[in-house]
Amino acid sequence: MTSGRPLKAGQAVDLLELEPVRCVPWQEGVDGRVLIERPRPPIRGLRGLIEVANWFVTPRRIRLDEVGSFAWRRLDGSTKVRALAGVMRDAFPDSCDQLEERLGDHLRAMRRLRIISFPEFDG
Repeated sequence: MTSGRPLKAGQAVDLLELEPVRCVPWQEGVDGRVLIERPRPPIRGLRGLIEVANWFVTPRRIRLDEVGSFAWRRLDGSTKVRALAGVMRDAFPDSCDQLEERLGDHLRAMRRLRIISFPEFDG
């Protein structure tokens, strides 16, 4: 993964070794929480039409909580998920239960929404 080449289909991926990067505009509120602008999905076939229709009826902005905002600010493309989990464990010691799994689920959901990408994986 350090070679910078995209991973091949079917290749096992260790999420903890990837370096996620933000892909959408965002701003920080006066309360310190991050507000993300959800991108409009591309129209590709019937599924794309359904995704766009869903985009129109759901909120276009996502307001992250304190923990999510903390993580978002560190999605710079140079911080590995493993390092991010370690920093989060130190910053939020009361939220340590299954932190890596929860972070992984959160990152996968943001990738599905095209809010972040994994350059090593997505190419």
